[in-house]
Amino acid sequence: MTLRVAIVGGGPAGIYAADNLIKSGTPVSIDILERLPAPFGLVRYGVAPDHPRIKEIIKALQRVLAHPDVRFLGNVEFGVDVKLEELREFYDAVVISTGAKADRDLGIPGEDLPGSHGAADFVSWYDAHPDAPQTWPLDAKSVAVVGVGNVALDVARVLAKTGDEMLTTDIPQHVYEGLAAKTITDVHVFARRGPAYAKFSPLELRELNHSPNVEVIVHPEGFDVDKHGMEHIAQHKAQKMVLNTLASWVGADPVGKPHRIHLHFAEAPVEILGDRDGITTLRTERTHSPNEDGNVEGTGEVTDWDVQAVYRAVGYRSTGLPDLPFDERRAVIPNDAGRVLDLDGNPIPGTFVTGWIKRGPVGLIGHTKSDAAETVGHLLADTAETAWSRTPEDVDAYLRSRQVAVATDVAWERLDAHEIALGEAVGRTRIKVGDREEMLRVGRG
Repeated sequence: MTLRVAIVGGGPAGIYAADNLIKSGTPVSIDILERLPAPFGLVRYGVAPDHPRIKEIIKALQRVLAHPDVRFLGNVEFGVDVKLEELREFYDAVVISTGAKADRDLGIPGEDLPGSHGAADFVSWYDAHPDAPQTWPLDAKSVAVVGVGNVALDVARVLAKTGDEMLTTDIPQHVYEGLAAKTITDVHVFARRGPAYAKFSPLELRELNHSPNVEVIVHPEGFDVDKHGMEHIAQHKAQKMVLNTLASWVGADPVGKPHRIHLHFAEAPVEILGDRDGITTLRTERTHSPNEDGNVEGTGEVTDWDVQAVYRAVGYRSTGLPDLPFDERRAVIPNDAGRVLDLDGNPIPGTFVTGWIKRGPVGLIGHTKSDAAETVGHLLADTAETAWSRTPEDVDAYLRSRQVAVATDVAWERLDAHEIALGEAVGRTRIKVGDREEMLRVGRG
């Protein structure tokens, strides 16, 4: 009999799991259930619009969705439209792949002031996520971005570039209008540790200096590499490349571009100052690394930076799901190599997990492939002797009974064609539809 599998979450992690199931040789029937009307998760809603090369991965993901044994069921929310108990009635196995979309906190005073933003929220806005607001406050002159990963670079770059520079991308009109009206001239990026530990990828960092309107300034204060830092970069080729790029920018003569991105190292945020009218200051403390583990300690030397907004880009965090255990400290669903564990540490039959909700938000998109392979291997081993007699038609009938307006793969293809047509009408590749009601209307129309 055919193995029936439900995958909850239509991002890369879930689609890679479907791909592994297809390639296993086991007869399978797979439904990918996604809360949004469109698939691809963070590839669609988490990649900066001026980095279209990364979105090329969508072509490979689309081929998986086009397989005859895979169905995309969008606009189906787990825990609202269907519960875990009900999925178990329709499928031999359930794979949770809902990723991580919430922002981690800094854990400092003033973090809840107006003007303190999570990077994930800002990314959702400029990527036209259907849950994001149509407007974003960009009336500051100087802003701070806290973090040294690629998301921090994306946020800093989008904040610094002009709106007209982004017209070559797929941003919709409301995002362009917001970026065109912004008053930001200076973006300060802060790293707790020294430059040897920066987590930027070399390519992302070099691209930071490609804009004709944005100048990158690496401040020499805190730009120290001690013996521990040298040992660290000796073991990590990519970080050595990052350090070489940063070092080439230290002390460079200014060229007078209208916008600036400042990179500050060994500066740990300790407090955000302001009032209910907004932020006035980010306070940081100079740090040093006392030993080889790369952790830092404060030196007591404090600096106040004149900024009117702070963006936290210190990592994503998964959130719990109904009827499933959740490790709040690690922000993952407890699991043993993909098998979901109950509160006593025992595997929950037929329930699996993959991607960031499994291991935490670390690594690049491609790393989810190995996650999926591990999870699917255990799924196939655990379900070798089982197969339900339920069919896709049973699922369809159930969702109709719940009056769920399912966005099928046909609806997604219609939306995709609509976005391409919008772009072609104004000489661009695509213009993304950001309003959820519009997405549903186009998908069903």
